[in-house]
Amino acid sequence: QVQLVESGGGLVQAGGSLRLSCAASGSIFGLNAMGWYRQAPGKQRELVARITRGGNMDYADSVKGRFTISRDNGKNSVSLQMNSLKPEDTSVYYCNALVFTRNYWGQGTQVTVSS
Repeated sequence: QVQLVESGGGLVQAGGSLRLSCAASGSIFGLNAMGWYRQAPGKQRELVARITRGGNMDYADSVKGRFTISRDNGKNSVSLQMNSLKPEDTSVYYCNALVFTRNYWGQGTQVTVSS
């Protein structure tokens, strides 16, 4: 089993910044991509950003230029720096880890951006 422990999130005004962090532990041999997804009420879960073990990154178009994903392979952790936050970024953010071909998820952390 793989455990993902998330931290960060909270309430911020529009234009502000937050940082999310996630650490993986357990059976993480074969850990490859790590990333962040988000899901707002009534909407499907969507990719925010992801990074491979080798450092290749993907971002959703809606967050490019505002969010930055980073990774520490030694600590099996991933972080998401979110700047210039907008009310439409309000959502539950989930950490994701791909171990071989299996996806694991964190418990989710709420990010609320007030206008």
